[in-house]
Amino acid sequence: MDQTALDNLLQPKTVAVVGASAQPGKIGYTVIENLLEGGYNGKIYPINPTATEILGLKVFPTIADVPGKVDLAVITVPVKFVAQVSKECGEKGIKALSVITSGFSEVGRKDLEDELVDIAHQYGMCVLGPNIVGTLSNSDKLNASFAPFLPFPGKATLITQSGALLIAMDAITYTRKVGFDKMISIGNMADVDFADLITWLDKDDNTSCICLYIEGFKDGRKFIEASRNTKKPIIALKAGVSAHGAAAAASHTGSLAGAVKVYGAAFQQAGVVQASDLNNLFDRTLALSLQPPLRKENLLVITNGGGVGVLATDAAERFGVPLHFAPQDVQDELKKHMPEFGSAKNPVDLTGMAGNDWYYKSVKFAYAHLWTDGLAVLYCETAMTNPVEIAQAIKKAIEETGITDKPVVVSMVGGTRCDEAMQWLVEHGIPAYTAPDKAMNGMAALREYNNIRQSINGTNEAKIPGSAKKAHEIIAKARGEGRTALTEIEAKKLFASYGLPVTEINLAKSEEEAVSLAHETGFPIVMKVVSPDIIHKSDAGGVKVNIKDEAGVRSTYQTILANCKAYNANADIRGVAVQEMAPLGTEVIIGSINDPTFGPTVMFGLGGIFVEVLKDVIFRVAPVTKGQAEQMINEIRSVAILAGARGEAPRDRAALADLVCSYAAMIYDLRDEVAETDANPVLVYEEGKGLKVVDARIILKKK
Repeated sequence: MDQTALDNLLQPKTVAVVGASAQPGKIGYTVIENLLEGGYNGKIYPINPTATEILGLKVFPTIADVPGKVDLAVITVPVKFVAQVSKECGEKGIKALSVITSGFSEVGRKDLEDELVDIAHQYGMCVLGPNIVGTLSNSDKLNASFAPFLPFPGKATLITQSGALLIAMDAITYTRKVGFDKMISIGNMADVDFADLITWLDKDDNTSCICLYIEGFKDGRKFIEASRNTKKPIIALKAGVSAHGAAAAASHTGSLAGAVKVYGAAFQQAGVVQASDLNNLFDRTLALSLQPPLRKENLLVITNGGGVGVLATDAAERFGVPLHFAPQDVQDELKKHMPEFGSAKNPVDLTGMAGNDWYYKSVKFAYAHLWTDGLAVLYCETAMTNPVEIAQAIKKAIEETGITDKPVVVSMVGGTRCDEAMQWLVEHGIPAYTAPDKAMNGMAALREYNNIRQSINGTNEAKIPGSAKKAHEIIAKARGEGRTALTEIEAKKLFASYGLPVTEINLAKSEEEAVSLAHETGFPIVMKVVSPDIIHKSDAGGVKVNIKDEAGVRSTYQTILANCKAYNANADIRGVAVQEMAPLGTEVIIGSINDPTFGPTVMFGLGGIFVEVLKDVIFRVAPVTKGQAEQMINEIRSVAILAGARGEAPRDRAALADLVCSYAAMIYDLRDEVAETDANPVLVYEEGKGLKVVDARIILKKK
């Protein structure tokens, strides 16, 4: 995306409103009115073929009649005229179109949207929308939208796919006192998308935090790349996580994948903090837009009420923020600013007797102390204190330390005086909340931002195999037979071509051949049906383990064939696989889906009940580095089992991380061919003893 075109879109010096109206209530009238009422200092050119004046402004019949240069054209004409108007804008030399008009892909007319973008690109223009509310910017006094007013001023910028939500959030900024410099309605994203705007906003001096409301991406990997490269915090609220158009569940991984997990993985790899709901988005945006990240673990809580202190402690645990007792020297100093029945541990309870001076001295000392990495200051309204004066004491104490790299959040519980005090704090750069849990959630966002950015530093590169000739030969053979499911033997050969440690397996097409292969492999063995029509072999009675002798091989061969014919009389049964029986180990599952938004993603989890019932799995967008693979292993809830629970020896997690990394590289390399895969189970042995892929499943993309 041409960043100069985005300059014209978001910081225009001149704006033309094509489809301007002299009739109040029409969008073309409202945009003109909003530009004027917002105090826009640039030139405004209403375009209307019949009117002569709108709100005191001279009207031009066409865009070609406007004298001089136009940076931005806001288009509000009916959909049938948009293409022609866009062409006229291109001929005028305009570089940015903000298309408010609806009636495009959102109602099934993608053809009209494609035509619009084609015209725009012919003339070097960018298109925001269509189907948008418009753009708002406090720093430019620009309300080029039909939202009623510019938002409560601040340093955050909102990008939203929902225009109605933008209008609602615009109003909420005043009741919540959460400040935004810009609000951008992105609509159908026919051209300009989230990634383009994130890249531009990263260089915007008036934006300190980028806030996103997301319904979906057209290019998820472009979003990850842009977000990883920004230096500003990004917080996202993803809607529509309850339903996801992923691949059909032909594999375990396919059945476990969903928007909440795949998007969550993508956000983590992109360095994006997540919000759980709209209120949470505001709470977290407030902290991220005003404060530095919480870079270490020592958060100190200062309060005048035990109750709010306990609530803050509960919230800290819930949000994953550790609280530690303050060291003795810190406690000794803080005890000077409280009665004997106060507590200097953490939370620090100054008691209800605390006034301006105690708050000032405690906050100043604690904030400046080397042990303290962040500060949460809580206050319950009392008859003996003035909340505004308490707020001023807190601000003065922080300011006088000269420290700017530690975060501080405040919660003031009370009435209208507390509301006034909190607004004062926000206006002076300190996030303030009506409840202690909200303050702790804001601090949690600052901690998450630090941790998530640390986790992606230096992890851009991942190993990709240099050759996949053997894999493509296997896939070509299956496609030549009209199949989209590889047999287990084919899947394991493909895995082996990428260096994955698979169990030895061979195909027997007769009972005698099975006996011969069993002796070559060595008892005990495993026998499995080989059929492209039977993906879940256990369901068909097509798997038998621990076969110890020749008689067992013969009976098992016949039993498997009978079971599978009964399961699916029309199945193409190609024989029975004879496989080495790997020693017992801890079962894990590794798999993948080719997500429609982000492409190939890799999944990891423990096997058995952990995946079938608890669904304790982690996803990442492939490829992944060794460090990211180690993170995946550590993030599952049942990771203690791999560490050696109940006296068991620790498992070989280094080998497991290597496998996850290689597996992700494999599926990324085969992204144009493979839809879903499973390596399930993988048996992991003690440290230093490696692992084995026991079963393999690969589903190809339909072409």
